[in-house]
Amino acid sequence: MRSFAGPSVAGRRVLITGAARGIGAALARRLSVEGARVALLGIEPELLAEVAAECGDVPWRYCDVADPAQVGRVIPALVTELGGLDVLVANAGIAKQMAMVGGDASVLEETLAVNVLGVAYAVQAAGPYIAHADGYVLMMSSISSAVQLPLGGAYSASAAAVSALAETLRFELCSTGARVGVTYFAGIDTDMTVRGFDTAAAHTILGGTSLAGISPIGPAVDAMERAIARRKATVYAPWWVAMARPLRPFAQLVVQRLHGNRVARAVEIARSEDAPFTTEQPARPRRMERQ
Repeated sequence: MRSFAGPSVAGRRVLITGAARGIGAALARRLSVEGARVALLGIEPELLAEVAAECGDVPWRYCDVADPAQVGRVIPALVTELGGLDVLVANAGIAKQMAMVGGDASVLEETLAVNVLGVAYAVQAAGPYIAHADGYVLMMSSISSAVQLPLGGAYSASAAAVSALAETLRFELCSTGARVGVTYFAGIDTDMTVRGFDTAAAHTILGGTSLAGISPIGPAVDAMERAIARRKATVYAPWWVAMARPLRPFAQLVVQRLHGNRVARAVEIARSEDAPFTTEQPARPRRMERQ
């Protein structure tokens, strides 16, 4: 059910990346209920098929967003099935802890490949279809683009990069009438958060607590629906993120004061802990191996 008055998403043709679970799946279900026509892509075929069925047997495809060839094939095919495109939600993303000193640098490479290059590839493939007066691109950044946690350097870097890409795209599309939005979320109850913080190193840093608790997914999906309906530039969830971003230096100081005395031990643990990505990734050649 819609939780706000105003413009509706009904009739909008929406393509969502990373739609197999989490926010992507929840948003697909919500938009379908509200009358949008959605198409889904992701790397978990069984889950994607289930979500697509729940949304009324909408079109879906397997697609690794870090592979530009796949993205270049899949997105035009889905757009054809939708009969055009009004909204791209570049939602696919992963996270994994990494110590900056002594950690596995391939974590950074993999994270940027999905969270940054994957967004860029999706935008490039969808761009010709989205560049019209009703077009809208919604990119997923994070509070981590402004306030950083230890061991989260790879994810924080990707979030900051997505924010920069969104600002650039906003300028480049302004003459077409299309708009660009960016989400800044924190601690949403999804696999990204639960799996990402369910490590020995993370538990050591948090000391059995969470910085602001884990927020339910519902308000975040509400905010995204409103953003799509109104083509908003900025989306926050929970509400306090809107206050934390302008107060970045103070917020960073609070984080350091709360968790700083546990960081050294957590970094030591992280260097040898075999933590998974929040979403299992397909095998890809590492950049060093391609050279």
